Amino acid sequence: MKNTQEYNGHKNRNYWNVSLWINNDESLYNEAVSLIETEGLKTAVKFMARNLDGKCTPDGELYSLGAIEAAIEDLA
Repeated sequence: MKNTQEYNGHKNRNYWNVSLWINNDESLYNEAVSLIETEGLKTAVKFMARNLDGKCTPDGELYSLGAIEAAIEDLA
């Protein structure tokens, strides 16, 4: 059964918005790519989640661990 709560192909609006910012903000994107290359995906997710802990996107969505992981897993 398809998840009816999907938002633009993502799990929900939060995941979509975090992905939008990480993949389109040059500094966040470069940080994600660099961390993946040097530390691997799992550690990159943890580092980014720690660095963004408690922060929100400019649109007000929380940078959650799950949203960050979903946003950068395709960069690996």
